[in-house]
Amino acid sequence: MARKDRLSGNEAVSEALRQINPDVMAAFPITPSTEIPQYFSKLVANGLVDSEFIPVESEHSAMSAVIGSEAAGARSVTATSSAGMALMWEELYLAASNRLPIVLTLVNRALSGPININCDHSDSMGARDSGWIQIYAENNQEVYDNLCMAYRIGEHKDVMLPVMICQDGFITSHAVENITLNEDEEVKNFVGEYKPENFLLNSKCPMAVGPYSVTNYYFEAKRAQAQALKNAKQVVLDVAKEYEKITGRSYGLFEEYKMDDADYAMVIIGSAAGTAKDAVDDLRAKGVKAGLIKIRLFRPFPAEEIAKSLEGVKAVAIMDRTESYNDNCGPLGSEVTTALYRAKSDCLTVNYVYGLGGRDVKVEDIKNVYAELEKAVKDGEVKEPYRYMGVRE
Repeated sequence: MARKDRLSGNEAVSEALRQINPDVMAAFPITPSTEIPQYFSKLVANGLVDSEFIPVESEHSAMSAVIGSEAAGARSVTATSSAGMALMWEELYLAASNRLPIVLTLVNRALSGPININCDHSDSMGARDSGWIQIYAENNQEVYDNLCMAYRIGEHKDVMLPVMICQDGFITSHAVENITLNEDEEVKNFVGEYKPENFLLNSKCPMAVGPYSVTNYYFEAKRAQAQALKNAKQVVLDVAKEYEKITGRSYGLFEEYKMDDADYAMVIIGSAAGTAKDAVDDLRAKGVKAGLIKIRLFRPFPAEEIAKSLEGVKAVAIMDRTESYNDNCGPLGSEVTTALYRAKSDCLTVNYVYGLGGRDVKVEDIKNVYAELEKAVKDGEVKEPYRYMGVRE
């Protein structure tokens, strides 16, 4: 039977990991994800999990350690933020290309410089093409639920890829909310035992991990990896349906909020979606047909499904909490615009950069974005397709 509790996002991660009871955690502290290995190491010390906790000297070592343990056949997890992920960079690609279903609990934080410890998505978006599945949360409940589903997704035989569970630094990771937790036995049964088909300690089937790949094989390995990521989309949906049966909480590739008859829409990721929903409610009360799409699964990207959801929308604001430095678009802007182009949509698009370094996102800011969409539709064109929201110019 489900139970209620008040937890921060980091505490929710720790609680989910206690219930999952992974074999290995290797981690190095970095704000604002430090609490996750801190809480989990206490669980290990108090005998509440059977896990092996490995304190390491850097984030590069943390990812190296879980690559080794996962390759040996142990269900493994690590946690990091910002520059910690940057230090893992080489190992992120190795984890994905070796098809190791590691889970990384990433607390999104701005990458230097200048030095900043607050939220934006520059860390995870910088790693968007490393081959990891990326799942984002709006609130603490979603952080917990996403982690409960993560291993079922990554360990699926048609996937076998690492999974990045992302939450917004301090906004989600440290804020305390009421959430519903599953019973321990429910999570244990749902996640199940990890039974890899191939692993280093399997004496009956010797294997190599990370061998040199000559030209004759490298391309095919990458194509297989891409297919596995493509397969993950359906697996994410299938796992979510099973999870709904035991929890009553429904998840998809993204959430549609008041999109049925929307003329103006916003596509956004993470905690700012909650603020945007308040703005949508206010605008709806005034007769403005505003809607919102909140991305949950960013990798693989649900392009066709997003384009389908935006059918009939006159103008859409695509919100990026990172800067790509290409003077053209952000990561989400690129994905959504491409999806609409391939769908031969005539929807007007405006790509906004917002919230960098933890800059506040206010309801009025979001309302102004919708007002600018209305103006673009009235004018019949978008004069500045790449803009900034909330910056002092």
